[in-house]
Amino acid sequence: MTEPTTPSASADVTLIHRTLAEVRPVADRATAYFYALLFIRHPDLRALFPAAMDAQRDRIFRAILATADRLDDPEALAEYLGGLGRGHRKYGTRPTHYPAVGEALLGALSRYAPTTWGGEAEGAWVRAYTRISQIMIDAAAEDERSTPALWQAEVVSHDLRTPDIAVLTFRPDQAYPFLAGQYTTLETPWWPRVWRHYSFASAPRRDGLLSFHVKAVPAGWVSNALVHRARPGDILQLGAPAGSMTVDHTTHNGLLCLGGGTGIAPIRALVEDVAEHGDRRPVEVFYGARSDGDLYDIDTMLRLQQTYSWLAVHPVVGGGPGLGPKGLLPDAVRQHGPWKGYEAYLSGPPGMIRSSVDVLRGIGMPAERIRHDALEELSASTPG
Repeated sequence: MTEPTTPSASADVTLIHRTLAEVRPVADRATAYFYALLFIRHPDLRALFPAAMDAQRDRIFRAILATADRLDDPEALAEYLGGLGRGHRKYGTRPTHYPAVGEALLGALSRYAPTTWGGEAEGAWVRAYTRISQIMIDAAAEDERSTPALWQAEVVSHDLRTPDIAVLTFRPDQAYPFLAGQYTTLETPWWPRVWRHYSFASAPRRDGLLSFHVKAVPAGWVSNALVHRARPGDILQLGAPAGSMTVDHTTHNGLLCLGGGTGIAPIRALVEDVAEHGDRRPVEVFYGARSDGDLYDIDTMLRLQQTYSWLAVHPVVGGGPGLGPKGLLPDAVRQHGPWKGYEAYLSGPPGMIRSSVDVLRGIGMPAERIRHDALEELSASTPG
C-alpha cells in the first residue's frame, strides 16, 4: 500500500494564483461578501474595524495579493507577514480571531471562484492560510514580549507650511524606537479605528520627539484632520514602526534619494542619519513637486546642503518658473547619471515610485540597490 502524497508547495501556489485570477475581476464583491460572512458569523469582531469599510475592503484584497506573490519565497513571506502580524496588534487582534477570518475567506473564495474552486484548491488555501496565520501569530507573540501594541502621543507643535501641508511634532508617552527611513501608522481621536501610514521626518532625536509631514488630500479623513483640525495638546495613537528603507551603514556606497511631495520627509531623515553616523559618502537628493510653492521643505534641505559638503539637493518642478530643472523626477535622475556605486531610496506617490524604479533598472541599477516602501502599503494608505 502506497502512502498518500502531499501536494507540493509549488502546486499549491499555482492553484492559489488561479483562484485569485478568477476572483480579481469581482474583487469588490468578493471582499464585501467576505466581511459580510465574518460579521454575521462573528459579530463581536465588527468592533475591531472602522465604521466605514470602503478602504478596508480594498486593503484586504491587496494584502491577499501581496501574500500570494510571496508564497514561493519563504524569506520575503516571513518578512511581509511578520510586519502584518506585529502591526495588527494595535487593532486588538488575537490568535483566536484567525480561524474566523480563514473561515470567511474560504467562503468568499468558493462563491466567487466557482470555476477553479474544488477540493484541491480548497486544500491549497487551507494549507496556505494555516502557514500564513501561524507566521503572523508568532511574530505578534514575539513582539509582545518587548514592545507595546501602541503608543499615546501628544501633539506639541503644528506648523502649516502650505494651505494643505502641515508639519506635526509629537511627544510619545514612552520611548519609541525607530530607524530613519521607516514609517508608522497613526490614529486620530476624530476617526477611531482608521489608521494611516506616515513616514518619520527626522532621524531619532535625543529629546524623543517625532515629526511627520502630512498633506491633506480630497476625501482623506485622517490627513484632513491632522492638517486642519489637530492642535497642540491633542492626543493621538501610534502603531509600531515598520519599513526597511533604511541606510546600510556597512557600505560606503553613495545615496541617490528621490522624494516626491511629502515623500521628502523620510529622505530628510536619511540625510540626518548619514550625518549622525559621521559618514562622508555622497548623497544626491532629487526633490520633486508640481510647482515651487509645493517645495514646502526646500529651505531646510538647502540649509542641510550648506552644512554638509557631501550633500547635493536638486529641486525638480513640473512646470513654470522654478528653482531647478522642469519635468518629471525620474527623467531628471536619468539625465544626471550615471549612478554606479549608488544605492537608491525612493519615497513619494506610488506612480512616481513605479516610474522611478523603471528608469533606474533601465540604466542598469541592480534591483537590490533600489529601496522603497512596499507599494501595497503606499496604496493602502491613500486617500489618507
